[in-house]
Amino acid sequence: MPYLLLILGLATLVVTGDLLVRGAVGLSNRMGIPPLVIGLTVVAFGTSAPELVVSLSAAAEGASGLSIGNVVGSNITNILFVLGVPALFFSIDCKQTGLRRSTAFMVFVSVLLIVLSLDQIISFSDGLILLVLLAGYLIYNGIEANRMRKKGQAIEEIVEEINDAPDDTRKITIYLLIGIIGLPLGGKLTTDSALDIARMMGVAESAVGLSIVALGTSLPEFAAGMAAALRKQSAVAIGNAVGSNIFNILSIIGVTSMIIPLKVDTNFLTFDYWVMLLVTLGLVPIVFMHRSIGRREGLVMATFYVIYLFIVFNVGHGVVEGSV
Repeated sequence: MPYLLLILGLATLVVTGDLLVRGAVGLSNRMGIPPLVIGLTVVAFGTSAPELVVSLSAAAEGASGLSIGNVVGSNITNILFVLGVPALFFSIDCKQTGLRRSTAFMVFVSVLLIVLSLDQIISFSDGLILLVLLAGYLIYNGIEANRMRKKGQAIEEIVEEINDAPDDTRKITIYLLIGIIGLPLGGKLTTDSALDIARMMGVAESAVGLSIVALGTSLPEFAAGMAAALRKQSAVAIGNAVGSNIFNILSIIGVTSMIIPLKVDTNFLTFDYWVMLLVTLGLVPIVFMHRSIGRREGLVMATFYVIYLFIVFNVGHGVVEGSV
């Protein structure tokens, strides 16, 4: 039963999160807000809504391992799975304007998360630092997008990925209400069932967060990445993964830790953080050398993802005492 409830919870997160984004985009269009602003705020935050809700719900339950594991696991999933699997079918070009800057910033915030976690607590002040960086990131990108026409077009392409955004007030209201009500319910259901599964399997909740929950909450990014690759919109595919990873650390860890301080399990500091940093650094030579993620790279990435999941459940996190 917990497995069915987990699937139901993840499905609720995906569906209601999608409706929330569509409703927000529709509302923004009705209010005359430029597509650029929508892309940098509504869509970016909306696709990270499942991770945010799960992390907040888990932290409220005292399951910091699940909360942090969801973010770290999602970032690993976004690179190895969300980029790797589509690359098995369609080559993803990495020559987009501004991608080097965003990739470098993704590496920076990944290192920063490790540094802030060295005392094994992510506190209110740590969360504040992350949110200030997020505000600076958004402002900087907004300024750059106004200067660079190509950057603005890339953001508009992301907005176009949100199909069927409602244009009448009643439908917009319904979408927003379903999203606002459904996301917390889905988050609660996902968190409770994930903790039940962890107890049933005799593993730490962090293992479930790093794997099953992380993969489930990354489904919106995966769907967007597959659709973008199919349409040969490499900017959307790679930007979707990189942008999501930045938002996961700055917004989700930032907001959650400002509300409830997060305890950092030693397994994150000795293994998972470094895997996240390693796969993040793996994108650097591809992006900075203007290469593409092709079938060979995609196969390597997908294989490493399977190996990582195996290690999570069989080493370290697979022991109940490793939970927080």
